[in-house]
Amino acid sequence: MDNIWKSGIYGLIIGDAVGVPVEFTSREDRKKTPITDMTGYGTYNQPEGTWSDDSSMVLATLASIRDRGRIDYKDIMDRFHNWCMYGAYTPFDNVFDIGIATSRAIIKYGNGAEPLKSGGETEWDNGNGSLMRILPVCLHIFEKQKKLNLSDNEALNIIHNCSAMTHAHLRSKMACGIYYFLVKAVIEKDGEITERLQIGIDNAFRYYRLNTGVEISSYNRIISLFEFKDIPEENIKSTGYVVDTLEAALWCLLNTSSYREAILKAVNLGNDTDTIAAVTGGVAGIFYGYENIPDKWKSQIQRKDLIESLLV
Repeated sequence: MDNIWKSGIYGLIIGDAVGVPVEFTSREDRKKTPITDMTGYGTYNQPEGTWSDDSSMVLATLASIRDRGRIDYKDIMDRFHNWCMYGAYTPFDNVFDIGIATSRAIIKYGNGAEPLKSGGETEWDNGNGSLMRILPVCLHIFEKQKKLNLSDNEALNIIHNCSAMTHAHLRSKMACGIYYFLVKAVIEKDGEITERLQIGIDNAFRYYRLNTGVEISSYNRIISLFEFKDIPEENIKSTGYVVDTLEAALWCLLNTSSYREAILKAVNLGNDTDTIAAVTGGVAGIFYGYENIPDKWKSQIQRKDLIESLLV
């Protein structure tokens, strides 16, 4: 797999790991004692460089894509089940963090539900659990669009299905779709990060306005990133709600000028620190490149052997 995959996957996993020790801490706490480096222990009492459910599900998806050469929903769900039940794709064979909606979907699947009928469909099923793991799907679909001339409809249908395995409400599917357009623009286009991300947003809104109607209004705050960039920090929420997570990640990307700065800004927002830093880190890794992720952080990551084995 090429350097874009390595940059994005490491970017996500390292962001996750920087956020893990302070997950669920308040923004006020982070103002008093800001995170300035990769640390350990804290919320889950895990050693430095430990990544959580975000990265485990990314690696499970990556392993499936590598082995199958395509998106195989059942195979991905089988791997999610192995992670949830047996600690596969974790640093220490132990699952210490899992979202309620994700857990419920995997249990439903284990009880016989079809992969695409496992995720919750209600308004209350819009956590960030599919957005946090969608990056490998985005990268795979980007390559397929290039090689096979997949239409946006075909590409987005696959991305929406991958969300639906755990989060089937249209708002969650759309967050994954918007992320795809952002990743695609960052890879394909030239210019500063704000310019590239704005192209992604423009393409996403154009697509969803034609295909999904009013639900896109949930994301209206990010229509103009040049305006959104200037929203004060106190008006950026860092919760596990999928809209808040996507907004927070974008805000961090727009208001920083390096991978390191983007991750620290995401983590110091507090609350759902690991996922917001992971979502931020995937895009930041691709934009700034693997070589611009701090060497110290790369060296501190647990189970690099597992990560490297899936990036060959």
